[in-house]
This record gives sequence, structure tokens and C-alpha cells, in this order.
Amino acid sequence: MTAASSPYPIGTPGIPWGDTERALWLSRQTRHRSYLDDVVRAVERLASRFDVTEYGELNYPPDRYRLFAVRNRNWRNDRPLVLVTGGVHGYETSGVHGALQFLEQRAGDYADRIDLLVAPCVSPWAYERIHRWNANAIDPNRSFRENSPAEESAALMRLIAPLRGRFLVHIDLHETTDSDESEFRPALAARDGKPFEPGEIPDGFYLVDDTGNPQPQFQQAVIDAVARVTHIAPTDAQGQIIGSEVLAPGVIRYPMRELGLCAGITGARYTTTTEVYPDSPRATPEQCNAAQVAAACAAIDFALTRS
Repeated sequence: MTAASSPYPIGTPGIPWGDTERALWLSRQTRHRSYLDDVVRAVERLASRFDVTEYGELNYPPDRYRLFAVRNRNWRNDRPLVLVTGGVHGYETSGVHGALQFLEQRAGDYADRIDLLVAPCVSPWAYERIHRWNANAIDPNRSFRENSPAEESAALMRLIAPLRGRFLVHIDLHETTDSDESEFRPALAARDGKPFEPGEIPDGFYLVDDTGNPQPQFQQAVIDAVARVTHIAPTDAQGQIIGSEVLAPGVIRYPMRELGLCAGITGARYTTTTEVYPDSPRATPEQCNAAQVAAACAAIDFALTRS
């Protein structure tokens, strides 16, 4: 999908937002779904089989959100450690529900081989409002750095800090949606006082590898597994995906740590960011969730064969 350029309804073109514009933006955000019903209740059901911990709380008056992490039982410090994160961008639905589905359906398959840590919904305020940013108009997935301005990011970094050096795999579950082009990128340009340059949304699944730690065989294993569930994104007319060089079918690279991306926080040997396309006429919500589960399983399977 390609969108036409048009002024965003908040702010003055060329001038970054101040407090007034951010407050106006916040006033227009509406709750569309329930973190309590969709996520917390699902996590509570998992507590009969997993250890559930609360690793932080977000306070966006009048709302408070408890942040949950799920671990397999009987941790052993000599086993490979795997992190699965979902909902860093709260609007990316299959990231959240794919992580929960992985826990429900497949995590038990690895119980005697790995230590598993899953944060299924890093950004619950944004999950409820189907938004990319938090309540302060900050993108958590550009905020995984020291003195983070996003509490969502800071809380997750505190959770994994004692475990750094142990991680073998980190897979961060995301989506690329038509609303990236129709809402979120125009909003970003307006917020930062920059011109909006229309782009193209790829029709299909793709992965983001780490420029600082490229793992092409690992990425290929994940792509191969997901291709059995849903289609892989082709390149656009310029031979790119979201403006980036395509290094292999469905694989691009970003500098994870430099950009403050979630997939760069662990120092794991094998990292990737999934990107499901839920707006495709060729993919159902069930396929999108299944693609996330397939990606997580393929990532773990590949890493275990190499460790």
C-alpha cells in the first residue's frame, strides 16, 4: 500500500510538537480493547503451568498497568536462555497473541532444554488504544537505551539486566500494518517537525536482522518455517522492503542497539524482529498468530542445534 502525503491534523508543519500538541494528541486516543481481559486473564491461566512474575507497573492516570513476564519452571542456569517479547508496539496484535499462543501451545515442548522468559505485552496502554506510541507520544521501540524516556522499555531492560550474558536467543514479535503508512509515519513526521515522505507497505512476512550481529542462516531458518504458514514479503519496485536493502528473501537489517530497538537489548547470539502483515487479503488473524509461533519455534530449534 502507498499513501498520499497530507498534513497531519495536529501541529504546524516543520515545527516539532510541544506540550500542547502532545496533550491534544493524547486527548484523541480512545480505548478499543482490554489488556485485563485479553492479556492478564490469559497470563493468569498460564500460571498453573508456568512461573508468572510482575516486573513493573505503568502509571498513566487514571490507568495503571501491571507488567507480566512468564518463565518456565525449574530454571537451571546451565541451560540456554531464550527471550520472547511481544507488544512492544501495542497495536501489533499478533505480537501479543502470538506470544501467548506460543506459551499455551508450544513452550512446553522446550521445558527440559531451555530456560524461557516471555514478556507477552510490553506496552499495554498502547495495546488498548491500538497505537504504536505510549501515552507520552514516545515509541518504546526506539527507546531501549540508558535513561530510557519510555517506562515500558526501561522496565523490560531492568527485567533482563541480571541475565545479560546468558541469552542465546531473543525473538521480538512485531507487525507491519497499513496504519503504519496512513497514521503512524505521518504522526511521527508531524511530531518531529519533519516532512512526511510516503512509502510502501510490503505484502507479507519479513524479518529484521541485526547489522551488528548478522546471522543469515538463522534468519533463513525462521523464514523457511514461516513460509509454511503464510507468505513472505516480496521486494518493492526498488528491490527493497520498507526502504531497506533485501539481503535474502524476506530479510533486511537494522543496527539494533544504535536505534534503541528491543531486539538489541540482550546481547544474544541469535536475534531477530518478526514483521507479520495482518492487512493482507491472503492472511487471517489465525495465520498471523501461527506465523509468530512458527517463528519462535524455528528460532529456538535452530539455536539449539548450534549450541
